[in-house]
Order: sequence, then structure tokens, then C-alpha cells
Amino acid sequence: MQFRIILLISLVMSVSLLSCSSETGTIVTAPLPQVDSQFTPTVVWNKSVGDGVKQFYSDLSPAWDGDIIYTANRKGLIKAFELNNGKTVWSVDLSKRADFFSKNLSALLSGGLTVFGDHIYIGSERGTVIALNKKDGSLIWNIEVSGEAIARPVASNDIVIIHTGNGFLHALDKSSGKIKWTVNLETPLFSIRGESAPSLAYGAAFVGSDNGRVSAILLSQGQLIWQQRISQITSAAAVKRLHDVDITPIIDGDTVYAITYNGILSSLDMRSGEVKWKRDLGSGSVNSIILSGEDLYLVDQNDCVLSIRKIDGTTQWIQKKLLNRGLSSLVMYNGYIVVGDQEGYLHWLSTSTGSFIAQKKLSSSGLKSRPVVAGDKLIVQAKNGTVYLLMS
Repeated sequence: MQFRIILLISLVMSVSLLSCSSETGTIVTAPLPQVDSQFTPTVVWNKSVGDGVKQFYSDLSPAWDGDIIYTANRKGLIKAFELNNGKTVWSVDLSKRADFFSKNLSALLSGGLTVFGDHIYIGSERGTVIALNKKDGSLIWNIEVSGEAIARPVASNDIVIIHTGNGFLHALDKSSGKIKWTVNLETPLFSIRGESAPSLAYGAAFVGSDNGRVSAILLSQGQLIWQQRISQITSAAAVKRLHDVDITPIIDGDTVYAITYNGILSSLDMRSGEVKWKRDLGSGSVNSIILSGEDLYLVDQNDCVLSIRKIDGTTQWIQKKLLNRGLSSLVMYNGYIVVGDQEGYLHWLSTSTGSFIAQKKLSSSGLKSRPVVAGDKLIVQAKNGTVYLLMS
């Protein structure tokens, strides 16, 4: 039997590796940046979705489809709201009562909601993937998979792809949930808790794994097209052996961009997997990465925001004034980078300089999940479960 050591929390790496840290090497949370806002973001409405995620490990984020916003909390409450006014369309509770005398058993939802066609898909830490009717929230199917379904489900045509916590990639039939094929991406002894959702393009799934590799897999059959290692183990030290690819690869034309936990950013040829360029960012783990225009934007383990030129990996700018503020994933909204922090503030940054454009306080519970762009509006879910719709 193979045993794995799964680390649940960010690890403090050697100060010598950090290009974006305090000069003393101690962990110091940056004070709230003083921003002369160029515009005032407006909260259109806010609604509660139970207890949210609070301190638990979860990557739950809302989903948007047409005129409806779909939201969930970790315990299993899922709600659909009208986009424009926040009116509740339907609400379902996926938690279960073990027996007459016990409290409801949490569904342990994780990874975020995915809307595709007439269904909503979501995974759980209990190793299940659930499909609901998006019109009324009724259950379509509930299927057990090989491990924790932490990553967000990804759907295409007639299948739903899920990457489980033990390194398996399953393709589920969209209508029945039946497993059509499975690929074992393998896992090392040491890894970070979490898996990346795949990116789908041109009939293939591009996915990172805990062994420092990126794989391209044919969607129709589950056949491996190519596999490329983008990070090698260079030390016996446990921390330096962590090279998981736990962030969803980015597809841009004929290029795949992927990054490892230890900060190796790579540009790969989509057809062959050949490395175009590779860059060691020297800043430890990366928590979020997005692409817009000619640049990649990312958040490192110290909560510095970086702009990286996509053609060659050159650093354009680094914003250090959010150091250790517990940043959420980045999103591009109305031409600006938007990111939340653990004190409940949203920050708007310039794409060209990284300077602060605007700032908005939402919830003292903090912001962690990925903001979602819904046309000209922005959806943000706080840790306490409150969902906000904003305009700027």
C-alpha cells in the first residue's frame, strides 16, 4: 500500500527563496493600502447562503448563467438568485440526517459550482459528484468517485471531468454520472492537499498533477496524448519536494501555461508538450494565475501580485503592498485586476503598473473564494456565506 503525506496549509519556505517578502524574514501583514479611488464600486444587493466556508479548507465559488447566480455553502445549502435583484429562485439542502436524533450531516461541498447545459455540477470532500437540475435544484444523480472531489468539475459535450484528491481523472456521463473512463495521474509521497481542475480545449483535457507534470488527455477515450514534467525534485527536504501542479493550466492559442507549487512557471506547446520557456519565480508557491492580453498575472505565497510577460516569462511589475493579507484568486473585471483579502476588502489594480485604482470593504469575515464576473457585474462570496453583487 502506498502512503501519502498530505499537507493542509501553506508552508513557510526558506527566506533565501523569496523575492517578495519582508526584509527581516518575519511574517508581517501589510497595513491596508490607502487608496484614492478613481471610482466607487457599488453593492447592488447581498444575500446569505448559510454559514459559508469559514475557516475550513474549501474553494467554493459561485457560478453565473444567464439571469441566474448559483451559490453554495460547505454544509450543502445551494441557492439560485436572480442576477438583477437577488430574489431567491430556489433553494435545496444536500446535507443528510444520519438518524432521527442527530443533526444533519454536512455535505462537505468543495471546489465550486459548474453550470453546463441544463445541469449544475459540484463535488464534495466525501468523494461524491452531484448533478442538479439548474431550473429547480432537483437531484439528477449523485455518484461516488475514487477520492475527494476537491477540484471544480469541468463539463464538455456529454461528459463531466473531475480530478480527485488521490490523483485520478474521471470522465462521467453527463446524463447518468456513470464513469466512462479513468486515468491515474499518480501521486508522490509528499503533496499539498488539493488538485487542479483541468482546462478543456480542442478535444483534450490539460491537467496538472502532484508529481510536477502536465498531461494532455484525449476526451473521447481517456488516452494520454503527452505528458511533460515541468519541475524536478532537487532536495531531500520535505518542503523542497513539493512540486504539485495544483492550479488549472491556462490555454492560449497553441500554448499551455502551467505553474508548480514551488514557483516554476512554464510555457508548453499545446500539441507536443514541448517546453517553450521555463521560469523559476523564486517566490515559493503561487495561489492564483490568470491571463489577459499579453500578460500573465499571479499571486504568490506572500500575497504579492506579479505581472509576467507571456511571451518569455519576464516580470513586468510586482505589487508588494498586499503582503500576507490572505488574498483570494485574481479575476479580470472591466479592464482591471480584482482581488479580495482576509479582512474583507476588494482591491482594483491597474494591469499596466499594478497600482491601486479602487478599494471596497465588503465583509469582516474575509474574502477567499474566486470572484466571478457576470457581464458588467461582479459576484463575490464572503467566508460567512454572504454573496454580493457589485458594479463599478
